[in-house]
Amino acid sequence: MKKSIATVSLPGALREKLEAIAEAGFEGVEIFEPNLKTFDGSPREVGELARDLGLTVEMFQPLRDIEGVAPDQFQDNLDRAEAAFDIMGELGAPLLLVCANTQPGASPDVSLMATQLNELAERAGRRGLRIGYEALAWSTQAFTFEKAFEVVQMAHHQCLALILDSFHTLIRADDWASLSSLPGNQIAFLQVGDAKRIDADYLTQRRHHSRLPGDGDLDVVAFVRAAIATGYAGPLSLEIFNEASGESPAAVAVAAMKSLTRLESLAR
Repeated sequence: MKKSIATVSLPGALREKLEAIAEAGFEGVEIFEPNLKTFDGSPREVGELARDLGLTVEMFQPLRDIEGVAPDQFQDNLDRAEAAFDIMGELGAPLLLVCANTQPGASPDVSLMATQLNELAERAGRRGLRIGYEALAWSTQAFTFEKAFEVVQMAHHQCLALILDSFHTLIRADDWASLSSLPGNQIAFLQVGDAKRIDADYLTQRRHHSRLPGDGDLDVVAFVRAAIATGYAGPLSLEIFNEASGESPAAVAVAAMKSLTRLESLAR
């Protein structure tokens, strides 16, 4: 599987991150928007830098709290999306990660969520882009991949598919046995990360206790094995929140590549 990593997964400035990622042997990268904002240059320059280093920009992320909202709010959200599409065009990123809404007032109406994501995907498609919809463990409504996939299926748009993330599935106590029965062609991207199980909310565990696969308490190997069983053949991408690491970007990138390589081997 093509190995990718999110820029939030290692410390340093964006240029340092990209150089370390390329040197460690990664082929792809996810660009995390806050990292982009601190770069002394344009998104186009970031895309050019990545390509010069031999990296493909696999995804731009995240766009938050889009679906399940009132019409006036949705119009504002579409404006945010169009701005993200502009950035993606400069980066050369084909896929946008859309996180399931985490706002307390998010509607449980699956039809509304699907209709709004369909409109988002339609706009993305006009630009030759795609949308990946991801359940977050702490989302208000779509907090499991099953729920997120239900929305994706109802939205029924060729430019919309599911993003799977091992943390968001495994950190919860829900049964996730149905993952291997998902259609692989409806999975846009596969992210992996581990974590220690501690007495804290999911968001705290994600942001402050992320670990490389194999360094935490989650069965990431079984998760990836199930994802492979779907027929998914896209990138295997590491996403952990690790910018506060005291190690160098180079050391973290090397450890991340070793972790992903071992993870895939065990999963297969």
